[in-house]
Amino acid sequence: MRIIVLSILLAIFLSACNTSRPLTNLNDHNIEYLVDNGETLEDVKLSILRAGQSLGWEMTPLKPGLIRGKLNLRAHTAVVKIPYSMQSYSIIYVDSVNLDYDGKNIHRSYPRWVNNLKVKIDDFIASR
Repeated sequence: MRIIVLSILLAIFLSACNTSRPLTNLNDHNIEYLVDNGETLEDVKLSILRAGQSLGWEMTPLKPGLIRGKLNLRAHTAVVKIPYSMQSYSIIYVDSVNLDYDGKNIHRSYPRWVNNLKVKIDDFIASR
């Protein structure tokens, strides 16, 4: 009985130590309901740039409809590309440093960073 209890406790402890989560990209997040009639693609671009910068992301426009975002936190780096239009945008993983990406899973903080970016982008688009 004692061995069973210790085995269960060890399994719980080891699962709590798991620092990775499945990597999922944000694809074609609808923003049509956030964009006002008078807004332009440039307004959407500026909202994305300002939202990312407000969270510490280095945002670089690459061409119309595409922004590169880079977040450096302590020893971690995440790089994403953000294709956007008047209807939607995506946040797509490109590269990382010290986030233990294995082709499927990534550090547990990465999804939170991407979700925070999504929420902030939506806020900036809606408040224009």
